[in-house]
Amino acid sequence: MRWSSALVLGLVQLCLASPHAKRWGDMVEKHSWTQIPTGWEYHSAPSPEQLLELRLGLKPHKMDELISTLYEVSDPAHERYGKHLSKEEADAFIAPHPKAVESVEDWLQHHGIDPSEVTHRSDAGDWVTVRVSVAQAEKMLGTKYGVYHHAKSSDYVVRTLRYSLPRDLHSHVDIVTPTTYFGTFRSMKATSFIQPEITPLELDVDTESLKVGEALSPDAVPPTSCNTVITPACLRTLYNTANYTPKATAQNSIGLAGYLEEFGNRADLQTFYNRFLPNAAGSSYTTVRVNNGQDDQSDPGVEANLDIQYAFSVAFPTPGVYYSTAGRPPFVADSQTPTNTNEPYLDWVNFVLSQSTIPQTISTSYGDDEQTVPADYRTSVCNQLAVLGARGTTVLFSSGDFGVGGGDCLTNDGTRRKLFQPAFPASCPFVTTVGGTIRTNPEVAVSFSGGGFSRAFPRPAFQDAAVSAYLNAIGNTNSGLFNASGRAYPDLAAQGQGFQVVIGGRVSSVGGTSASSPTVAAIVALLNDARLAAGKPTLGWLNPLIYKDLLPGFNDITSGSNPGCGTNGFTARAGWDPVSCIILDQPTLVAECFDCF
Repeated sequence: MRWSSALVLGLVQLCLASPHAKRWGDMVEKHSWTQIPTGWEYHSAPSPEQLLELRLGLKPHKMDELISTLYEVSDPAHERYGKHLSKEEADAFIAPHPKAVESVEDWLQHHGIDPSEVTHRSDAGDWVTVRVSVAQAEKMLGTKYGVYHHAKSSDYVVRTLRYSLPRDLHSHVDIVTPTTYFGTFRSMKATSFIQPEITPLELDVDTESLKVGEALSPDAVPPTSCNTVITPACLRTLYNTANYTPKATAQNSIGLAGYLEEFGNRADLQTFYNRFLPNAAGSSYTTVRVNNGQDDQSDPGVEANLDIQYAFSVAFPTPGVYYSTAGRPPFVADSQTPTNTNEPYLDWVNFVLSQSTIPQTISTSYGDDEQTVPADYRTSVCNQLAVLGARGTTVLFSSGDFGVGGGDCLTNDGTRRKLFQPAFPASCPFVTTVGGTIRTNPEVAVSFSGGGFSRAFPRPAFQDAAVSAYLNAIGNTNSGLFNASGRAYPDLAAQGQGFQVVIGGRVSSVGGTSASSPTVAAIVALLNDARLAAGKPTLGWLNPLIYKDLLPGFNDITSGSNPGCGTNGFTARAGWDPVSCIILDQPTLVAECFDCF
């Protein structure tokens, strides 16, 4: 029997195509939700022609080595302490393996995407972007997209409840977005709030203010008014920074990450300075726009003004940078423009890591419940924050304003168990997380101060002694409601209530750990200034240093609690605790410890 030439050709093509098709057809789930994330509802099916900017985070080839390096350069006992990485050195660690690049390109070509259509979004090559239709993305990821609505923020996004990748790509691709992360710039939480119950100070009434470098007794205490309302003079006296004048302002800077279409108002800053820090009047800051971020001076934001006015006043005259990070336009049905990716942190951290020079201290006052953030997204963002630390930047996040958890605290894994709800990125081990306090003599943990234990990230070894001591002390209290082996936070704390903020030309009282984080960031910036002026490297990732035994420069907070989830939460005690932890006392650390590390 003779084979027809057409049949032979068809069999040859089948033999050539089958291994390739089999390779990319063997799909394995990457992430899925058991239910639509809380606060969101299905709205409609997107148009199949709707365009998405599909972003692929390729697995860094030497991430484990970078994290090992981070530990070494952050440990005062290590010979590499302070020898932070340059941008080029960091890029070499996080670059993907050539095989990963080759596999992803092969997969994209299998789906008809030409290499010329692929955009590399980072110098290290670990992020690539392709513009595809919803129908094509569904085919590539073995999923179905939907348009989902978040009623509270009025956001509409295109997301999916699950997605898959070919088995061969799981070892090469960390994350694909937009997929299962439903957080957006407008739906995540800013950790600040107006406090109308605290009467604000008037602009035209003279109250105590301080000039930078003005001499104060080391034993000076804040006036009793600081128990109710906080001004820069309160903070500079309480945390003993008033006698220090920055000397390395040509080398040092402090940054603030802004989202939620929040804009700092320069006129409000001048009003604030004239009222509370007169010798800073006339100075300003730099706004850096990320992802087409705006700087609308007609729309002052509570969060932005709070962060800017206190971080830059306490650290004055250290140069300040405000990052205005925007999301893309919201979803519009049948539009042919890319839909709303709007994923917090990734746009900002990718941008910052692409810069050769970045601020040595950066504070961020936003977060989500950890359980609402997919594991692949959490890991990717946390690893990128580790890169910032390896490059010598101290990254601080507020701990949140819901104690051990807000709302009903039910898990979203289908079991609906009531558990304490840690916050992210506060729970990332590579950031320094800041809780809140009130009053001045002594300071007490404020009840809303977020704190607890991650259910996603294990506890770093340097926390073992301090955290174990606390766990032993509380015994079975709250047993089963938290992960005792998880990364514990906060790491530091500072005042968090009654901050006097100028908004639209008027003073308002504002509270939240959004006030605490920029305060600590300003103190760290002063520490960095002193180190740079002495020819020493910046502090970088603080956490291994914070938990060192007998480190001077800290005051312990031993009272207060952070209730939530229908419980009393955790109670502050001597030593570390997941409510307020310890607060920085700047001059002691500068004077006594610079020779130690």
